[in-house]
Amino acid sequence: METATEAGMREFRAETALFLREATDAGAACGAYGAILVPALHEPARRWQRYCYDHGWTGLHWPAEHGGRGLTRAHTGVWMEECERAGVAPYLNLQGIVLAGEAIMRTGTERQREKFLRPTLTGEMLWCQLFSEPGAGSDLGGLGSAAVPDGNRFVLNGQKVWSSNAQFAEYGILMARTEPDAPKHRGISFFLLDMKLPGVEVRPIQQMTGDREFCEVFFDDVCVPAEALLGERGGGWGVAMAVLEDERSGAGSSGVISLRKRLAQMVDAAGNAGPLGRQSVADLLARGRALAALMELHGADPRMAPVSKLANSELGYDEVAVGTSLRGADAMLAGTETEAFLYAPGMRIAGGTSEIQRNIIGERVLGLPREPSA
Repeated sequence: METATEAGMREFRAETALFLREATDAGAACGAYGAILVPALHEPARRWQRYCYDHGWTGLHWPAEHGGRGLTRAHTGVWMEECERAGVAPYLNLQGIVLAGEAIMRTGTERQREKFLRPTLTGEMLWCQLFSEPGAGSDLGGLGSAAVPDGNRFVLNGQKVWSSNAQFAEYGILMARTEPDAPKHRGISFFLLDMKLPGVEVRPIQQMTGDREFCEVFFDDVCVPAEALLGERGGGWGVAMAVLEDERSGAGSSGVISLRKRLAQMVDAAGNAGPLGRQSVADLLARGRALAALMELHGADPRMAPVSKLANSELGYDEVAVGTSLRGADAMLAGTETEAFLYAPGMRIAGGTSEIQRNIIGERVLGLPREPSA
């Protein structure tokens, strides 16, 4: 028999689907755009975030005193799934709701929670991620941006790169070195950086698609107040690793729904293909169905995050390559499919390169010896 909890979740799912349907019909919903907020949807996405907040559909598992509903992570999972089914953005951006928000709830002071959590839910506060550097992308332990202690502040100098939405963001989550003499992973601190501080310069990077989703960010003697420190000074590595785990496992069951949609589209695309094209699609379907089964069976296991991230990135790239091949000469014409082809290589880099994911799987999941240091 169905338990009270199961019945309650089934009722909540129906309520969620109804809200999304009505919001879409009213023209309030913003279409799905993935983890990275597309610059052209910046304003519609902010309005959609505010609409969800005003109607009680943001921060479902966040504390009520900070603007959430005080429900469970299972409720948030249902919200993510139904948004994926409806083709609607579940939040303003991953960097704010998932990365910054969860880090502040987990590690922040009560004052930081009061200052940042509710404005993040309302969409007033958009966040970016300031981790990667030109010389420290996947190897974050080698970052060189320095925040030198100076009384009740830190003086920040350095450079970050590949920071999504930094040109729009009010705040950024930042890793910087505060103890230069400490071992490289122990001398890093984690900050909640006001992007409007003097000395912060943002330069958008134009991609092959012509869009400017990512930015370089430069710091020139930026005076960062001590209260911007999240967690203990020198303890930023632990804070950041929890954030990256949130990033790599953030899709959850909604990722399975998205994957199954893509598999259905592959089947449709193979309809008029020749024998070689159908074989290529069949190979992709086999990989995709295996990945979907793995995510359904073991998606809650944190060790699966790098496995699913790697498999999904590589599958997505190959999907686009096969789809382009099936289109033939038409693939050279401008359009959404061509834009997807130009965008796809970046997904092997975003969120941790495929090479680094293989290292993580080998060392942390399979227990193989660590890669030798250069």
